Amino acid sequence: MLDYAHIPMKIVGPIAIHGEEFSGHVSVPLATYETPVWATVARGARMTHYCENGIGAIITQDCMTRSIVLEANNIFMAQHVTQLILNEMDVIEKIAISTSRFAKLTHIHPEQIGNLIYLRLAFTTADASGHNMTTLASEHIQRWILRQHPELRYVAISGNYCTDKKVSAINGILGRGKSVIAELFVPQKICQRFLKASPTEIEHLHIKKNLLGSIAAGSLRSANAHVANMLLAFYLATGQDAANIVEGSQGIVHCEARDNSLYFSVTLPNLIVGTVGNGKNIEFVQKNLYTMGLIEKSDAGKMTRKLAIIAAATVLCGELSLLGAIANQGELVDSHMILERKKTGTK
Repeated sequence: MLDYAHIPMKIVGPIAIHGEEFSGHVSVPLATYETPVWATVARGARMTHYCENGIGAIITQDCMTRSIVLEANNIFMAQHVTQLILNEMDVIEKIAISTSRFAKLTHIHPEQIGNLIYLRLAFTTADASGHNMTTLASEHIQRWILRQHPELRYVAISGNYCTDKKVSAINGILGRGKSVIAELFVPQKICQRFLKASPTEIEHLHIKKNLLGSIAAGSLRSANAHVANMLLAFYLATGQDAANIVEGSQGIVHCEARDNSLYFSVTLPNLIVGTVGNGKNIEFVQKNLYTMGLIEKSDAGKMTRKLAIIAAATVLCGELSLLGAIANQGELVDSHMILERKKTGTK
């Protein structure tokens, strides 16, 4: 069994955040072998205290998904039965609730390929990330559909239309887990002081690196510098399923120079996090969640929404700081040499 405690970890921050889900200052645990991540997030975190209100963050979508696959004899039957299933939404919602007091079906997104029916079932799952909860509910829903429509045949309980732990357009569009947007307004003097670059220089670098570079690479609904670094460190420190970094790192940075300031934002459609469930009862994870104020009892789902907000704010800090490092030729390499190689004595 992997002992996360053996992965180097530091508490970084505090980060200043405001929004409906959470307002205040929070220090963030990050577990990573990519140790410069601590320094880059720390620089971004310091900047938030010099920007009015700090980082603003909202949750735009909340759903865990599972896609079942059924097979009909032909395309006409598949189309007809799909519509019948969608008309039974009330019944299907009750089936989901019967499997867990926290699993609530919110949407069914159908897709037909030939005679195959793909049903992307979206659920809210309170404070759990919801992998097992949604799979159990989907299994019961699928059994009910097959009883109601014996002309259909079972294909799979998970048909990749979810999409679980794989980069996909549908997750980027519809979201999976918590979809979060975070933004920061950076005064020009603060931008120059901490990043040694003007808002215009950061904007131009973002266009040429994050946007055009990602287009040239064929990135899928993703334009960022290193979202995966902060997110994986955050996931490991808070007991999340680390494989979800595959879809979690699918984020889009947007920034622009404004009058005497820099507008900087990150949009993360696939933050799959939870404060209860597998991995959360490990001692150091409990300690980290407690440090961030995420152990208290509250309305179902509140703690996990707060966790997602903190994750997005952490990502923003690291994204902004790295662009500053890249804007100054040599800074990125020099910082890695200083922060990593001096510890091992390598040259």
